[in-house]
Amino acid sequence: MFKRYFEKVWVQNLTLLALVGLVVYYFAFIFEFKYDFDWAVFVTEGQYGHMGHLMVNGINTTLTITFYSAAIALFMGTVFGLARLSGFKPVYWFATSYVELFRNTPLLIQLFFWNFALPYAFPEEIRFKLFEMDFEFWCATIGCGIFTGAFMAEIIRAGIQSIPKGLLEASYSSGLTFSQTLRKIILPLAFREIIPPLGSEFLNNMKNTSLAMTIGVTELCWSMTEVYSLTYRTFEAFSVATLVYLGLSLTIAGILYIVNERLKIMPRDQVTPLRRLADILFWPFDALGRRMEVIFWYFRKSPEQKTISPLRRLLKASARKLVLAAKGLFVAALAYLLYMVALALVHFNWEIIWANLKTLLIWRFPNGDETEFFMGLGGLAGSVLMAVISITGSFFIGLFVGMGRTAQNRAIRIPCTLYIELIRGVPLILVILWFYQAILEFVFKVDVHAFWAATIAMTFFFGAYIAETVRGGIENIPPGQVEAAKASGLTYFQTMRKIILPQALKQMLPALVGMFIAAFKDTSLAYIIGVMELTRAAYAINNRIMIYPFEIYTTVAVLYFVCCYFMSLYAKRLERKLSPETVRIEM
Repeated sequence: MFKRYFEKVWVQNLTLLALVGLVVYYFAFIFEFKYDFDWAVFVTEGQYGHMGHLMVNGINTTLTITFYSAAIALFMGTVFGLARLSGFKPVYWFATSYVELFRNTPLLIQLFFWNFALPYAFPEEIRFKLFEMDFEFWCATIGCGIFTGAFMAEIIRAGIQSIPKGLLEASYSSGLTFSQTLRKIILPLAFREIIPPLGSEFLNNMKNTSLAMTIGVTELCWSMTEVYSLTYRTFEAFSVATLVYLGLSLTIAGILYIVNERLKIMPRDQVTPLRRLADILFWPFDALGRRMEVIFWYFRKSPEQKTISPLRRLLKASARKLVLAAKGLFVAALAYLLYMVALALVHFNWEIIWANLKTLLIWRFPNGDETEFFMGLGGLAGSVLMAVISITGSFFIGLFVGMGRTAQNRAIRIPCTLYIELIRGVPLILVILWFYQAILEFVFKVDVHAFWAATIAMTFFFGAYIAETVRGGIENIPPGQVEAAKASGLTYFQTMRKIILPQALKQMLPALVGMFIAAFKDTSLAYIIGVMELTRAAYAINNRIMIYPFEIYTTVAVLYFVCCYFMSLYAKRLERKLSPETVRIEM
């Protein structure tokens, strides 16, 4: 009877209001959360300047980095995504090396390498000129673009490969050239498959710009830390930054949702109001596309209508020689690049690497002092331990929240949805700072080690992502199985435990392994609060010896890459084992 009564919508709404009231009552009267909020700090001129102007400048820098890095990422993703489908092996190997290298090393390490190590590859005069041209800003912008481009390349490759191979063969047999096939058949069809995951990468790229603060770029996160360092207004600074990131995330998600709606194929009598809005917004692009089609058609006219120029006839006759020369030039450039890499490795100070390798692997364990975590355990071992603990805890959080996200009851679904969207809308580095500087210290009045603060923050962060993975796995199960379970007399939890979750978890295994790889790489962000994981250990060693950043950061990148690459191989093996085989398209 109680269950039937609780299914009424007004009862669910009343329950939500009661939950909100209990939370407010607890923090206002029982917990006695005493904090003197002062929002005027952002609108008045203080001792250290105008904090509002500082935050606005940070937002402007974040938007600038986001825009430029997204353009770089889209260009590189398209080029290397197509190169990953090339039948010319040197091009394929080069593109694969780029994708695997940059996907399997943390962005923070890449930014440190570009900013601290790369300048030492140039003479001192050039090095000084680099730092005169806002070097840190361009390091962050290009670094974020290169990093995100590696993920976009895999998305574009997978989108193209999702197209049936017969379409490619039919286009070639119809006499279409490679560029015509790519422009008229492959990319338009692949674009519909690519847009949703590409949108996620644009969103991740915006959040990844928060790491620019670690190399001294005055973006939003840097401005936030300056505000609470100068004014001690912790909650105000963190709240404003969180709201800005949430606003940017919702804006990007809304734009991409409109784009996705525009790409849907739907009958004229079923056009939605959102589709009409999308058609209006994309009208200029449609007009430009029609104009370009007229131009292309003009140049495709037959020889009777338009004579072919001698230059075009000469280029067409010598196309094979030009392609062969381009391939030879590419192989020569690739050989020169490999020679330069080998030359750099030969000139490495291997004694420095060997002398600090143990420190990078375990930090000071077991000789650390009492102020350090677990007898000085850190380095690579600390990163692995943090990843294991956080992903284990986040699995259980994600499992229950993901189930709640699919529930029909609003009193369960809405809180779970708010948790997921709130956590996924802000960068991990901001979540870590929230837990370390505000939630654990001010709200719960708990003094914990920085290691545990970062681990707890990562647990709740990845719990939101695993919840979405669980939701997707549950919704992929045919509804008929749920109806059959209800008809058999099984309860909701029996249906989930015996029918739905065993099948859904099997589908989710590759995604969960990928989530563990992401958690392992993101342990590098614990650097910001002083946890002696691998990145912080490398930073400390580099500050001590000063003149060998190439050796230190290359070693750290290799350690991350080896661990992540073998885990990604295992994830691909699981995916092949649990998913249907796909045919690889070569272009």
